[in-house]
Amino acid sequence: MSKQMVRRWCRQFSAGRQSVHDEKRSGRPSIITDDLVELVRERIMDNRRFTITELSSHFPQISRSLLHKIVTEHLLFKKLCARWVPKQLTPEHKTKRMESALTFLQRYHDGGDEFLDRIITGDETWIAHITPETKQQSMHWRHSGSPCKTKFKQTLSARKVMCTVNAERYCETLQKLRRAIQNKRRGMLQCRYCLPAR
Repeated sequence: MSKQMVRRWCRQFSAGRQSVHDEKRSGRPSIITDDLVELVRERIMDNRRFTITELSSHFPQISRSLLHKIVTEHLLFKKLCARWVPKQLTPEHKTKRMESALTFLQRYHDGGDEFLDRIITGDETWIAHITPETKQQSMHWRHSGSPCKTKFKQTLSARKVMCTVNAERYCETLQKLRRAIQNKRRGMLQCRYCLPAR
């Protein structure tokens, strides 16, 4: 605080002032009303992926900076990305994985560590028919306490490419796995081994 301001405050307190807070000013009234805040909230709830620019097209009489203030300060929304998860599993996928896990537990109970030494797995690839959306495109407005949306990771592919897995392709995959076992885990082919169900 400058010396001039200190002298000004001293004069005011000497004259009988007791409050250290600024006095209310008769300025321009705020155009942010409860009704306006509610309208903005309804628009966001209809589509949480609205950008401020898109939102301003529904409220042309309000500036973008004021809309941003309503969304972030009055409604307490934040623009956050969806959380990536490895796969999007259907109930059928989850049931099959649960069945496989229970089968493995039972076989481990019967065979012990020897059973684990006989398990061989191969890599899998999930291919999207179209180019998936980016994390930036998946951003949506939500509160900090709201549950986070998830989106599964997808492998980029050309739109015109079709991926078909038939018996011939599956046999080829098993042959590649057999060669990998021969190269990396010698002696395993003479033992009994299993391939987990997908």
